[in-house]
Amino acid sequence: MDLKGYEIDFYAWTQKQAELLRNKDINSLDWENIAEEIESMGRSEKRQLKNRLKVLIMHLLKWQFQPNLRSRSWQLTIKEQRLQLEELLSENPSLKSSLEDIKEKAYPLAIIAAEKETGLSIFPTIFPYKIQDILAYEFLPS
Repeated sequence: MDLKGYEIDFYAWTQKQAELLRNKDINSLDWENIAEEIESMGRSEKRQLKNRLKVLIMHLLKWQFQPNLRSRSWQLTIKEQRLQLEELLSENPSLKSSLEDIKEKAYPLAIIAAEKETGLSIFPTIFPYKIQDILAYEFLPS
């Protein structure tokens, strides 16, 4: 299948490439697009890590800066994001080395989301938690 197949019917292209791989038909594979798709899959995992960190951090900020509004829903969201992060990192252990960098990219997004939800603009500009704390199940900022 040529480039047109990739652009016209991605699903059919994936199935054809999988078949060619299983048959070890290396001469017929669409190497360039296969490489691009594999890289894209890796970027997707990294994006998911950033998005989960953003949601977790946003709820930790809300928990810390709106103590009168703390709810079971916030607790469950924090717990869910930690479980999802734990699973994501166990399935992709190489992402652990990127946590600090990704946290720095997720934090400004978490502040914006927290400001939108709370109407507050009092959140620290510098990340206020340690990465190991936000991933720890017992940690809730006071």
